[in-house]
Amino acid sequence: MFKFTGKVLSLSAAALFASTVISSADAMDDLVKAAKAEGQLTTIALPHDWCGYGDVIAGFKAKYPEITVNELNPDAGSGDEIEAIKANKDNKGPQAPDVIDVGLSFGPSAKTDGLIQPYKVSTWDSIPDSAKDADGYWTGDYYGVLSFQVNKDLVKESPADWADLQKPEFANSVALAGDPRASNQAIQAVYAAGLAGGAAAGEAAGTAGLEFFKKLNAAGNFVPVIGKTATLAQGQTPILVTWDYNALSGRDTLKGNPPVDVIVPKTGVVAGVYVQAISAYAPHPNAAKLWLEYLYSDEGQIGWLKGYCHPIRFNDLAKNGKVPADMLAKMPPAESYAAAVFPTLDEQGKAKEAITKNWDAVVGANVK
Repeated sequence: MFKFTGKVLSLSAAALFASTVISSADAMDDLVKAAKAEGQLTTIALPHDWCGYGDVIAGFKAKYPEITVNELNPDAGSGDEIEAIKANKDNKGPQAPDVIDVGLSFGPSAKTDGLIQPYKVSTWDSIPDSAKDADGYWTGDYYGVLSFQVNKDLVKESPADWADLQKPEFANSVALAGDPRASNQAIQAVYAAGLAGGAAAGEAAGTAGLEFFKKLNAAGNFVPVIGKTATLAQGQTPILVTWDYNALSGRDTLKGNPPVDVIVPKTGVVAGVYVQAISAYAPHPNAAKLWLEYLYSDEGQIGWLKGYCHPIRFNDLAKNGKVPADMLAKMPPAESYAAAVFPTLDEQGKAKEAITKNWDAVVGANVK
């Protein structure tokens, strides 16, 4: 496990050298005081029904009531978050995000472009090396697998795998939960479809996924609408390709009206890690660091599990007996995830480039 050793800096120095790990109670107290002095945290793209974010945000507010949480554009995609940082480089007002939550492939590119700053949370050592930037620029926080959320009032026999989505009985039924030109969730869905068809990981799967959705669109099965639980319930998007935690949360929200199936496909089971990072231009850098400290604390990590996500520190929590059994019981059975694959950064990057650049030309569906 990667180890970080370093002296705790003063608050003024910590603002400059953001990668310092909070390694003492005094340092944490200083961070809390500095964050409270800033008095605000600006987030972006955090819908309350995503991964339990509503309760997570409420938990942070309850713990630090002196800090106002300013929530921008809850329905934005990862690409939109990056653009928000770029657009607000010189803006210290309420439209400048302090923190972002983006798909794994967006972390390294944001680092390369100088859009994020390094920070290592106090629980750094319990986060797998494969899920974090060695220098602390971005850190994986939770993951899920892509699934089919199905309106059972309209779809009598749920699709069991990706190939089933092309059946004629699913005309005007299948939607993505984002725009594949900007949304990590939608990009990964296209990628998963390519893998399910037998394509090799990386660019090949991205290209094959585009061909899959080209056929789906030509057959009249694809609905070019950014799907949500509401559109599923209304019948506009009866089958929604979305992360399992969003599908499960949506099922709970609807309370059987309509009844919902959540299906993990038999093939092309893609696990997606989402990462946290602090904007290089954050107007409230200390509040941003405190937010990350909360997210990676035991309390924050269990908050993800409550929202049907797999917290990145799950193994550490389980080893120390901190995972509530009742929460695990509400998750799909472990065997559903046996075939899950975690695309590497290189594979994701190549697939993302192929999909975002070629969606219009190959599929030709303007998702909005």
